[in-house]
Amino acid sequence: MTAEQSIEKAIENTIKRNFYVDDMLKSVATIDEGRRLAGNLIQTCKTGGFKLTKWASSHRSTLEAIPEEDRTQAFKNLNFNPDDLQTEHALGMQWDIESDELGFRTRIKLKSATKRGMLSTISTIYDPLGLAAPAILPMRRTFQELCKAKIGWDDDIPPKQHKQWKKWLESLPQLESEFRINRCMKPLDFGRAQHAELHHFSDASESGYGAVSYIRIINHSNEVNCALLMSKARVAPLKQITIPRMELTAATVAIRLDKMLRRELDVVVDNSYFWTDSKTVLRYIMNKATRFHTFVANRLAVIHGGSTEDRWRYVNTAENPADECSRGHKRLQRAH
Repeated sequence: MTAEQSIEKAIENTIKRNFYVDDMLKSVATIDEGRRLAGNLIQTCKTGGFKLTKWASSHRSTLEAIPEEDRTQAFKNLNFNPDDLQTEHALGMQWDIESDELGFRTRIKLKSATKRGMLSTISTIYDPLGLAAPAILPMRRTFQELCKAKIGWDDDIPPKQHKQWKKWLESLPQLESEFRINRCMKPLDFGRAQHAELHHFSDASESGYGAVSYIRIINHSNEVNCALLMSKARVAPLKQITIPRMELTAATVAIRLDKMLRRELDVVVDNSYFWTDSKTVLRYIMNKATRFHTFVANRLAVIHGGSTEDRWRYVNTAENPADECSRGHKRLQRAH
């Protein structure tokens, strides 16, 4: 492949995979590569009548190749005073350009203490990666209780749920002030990945179930770096089912996360491993001789279709990070 063909392929890949509506998010290995890609993208889109504007980068020198009028306001006139840099939006999340971290904005307008007001407030926290799931799950559970009790959309919520709602609103600013996660999956001086693994943890409880995914990268010096990628959390269904069956459902969530991440990540993933604190689930997965009931059989079909038995591991409940996906967390923790 010639250099020109390589550039054309990089541009084509970026346009196909890194644009979402009118936003483009892209990471590259070096500053020079970023500058070249930005210039080529501008020219390519220009031929189709599209002008790319509001450019921002965690590396300031990258933007020297961008016309001043096309940069985001924080980078106009190359004013790189950290006190002047504003937080940018990245697909609904907050991107701190100076520290290159992702976070959330929780300065929301107060709504009425009704089901309608609760749903509006909960939906305000846009969380496509599920990073705020431990903070949101408890209130989704409360909302489910109101639905089960057949409370009207504009009726005042009962005192018990109102107390929970008020306490949750008071703790919500912690999500903005205390939660930060590095945007980049590896340190700047880490180098290229020689080996990459995905590790998925699943868990379930009476409140809900879910899974969380991490990537483990090893470079040429055998240095290891782990990074949180995303999670999925669901409230327990209204129709009560046993915890082992909930654990099995959580395991299927881990399988779906693996398929999606393998499709979307630019990193070549060598292996995927799945962790659960349920020995019952592990016995289900290892048992191919027994004919199970439909509920179990359907979920085992998903698990066996997306993994092999030797990729499943047991993790102690106290060490299972997915525990917060299934139960929620009252106090937000930093995720560095």
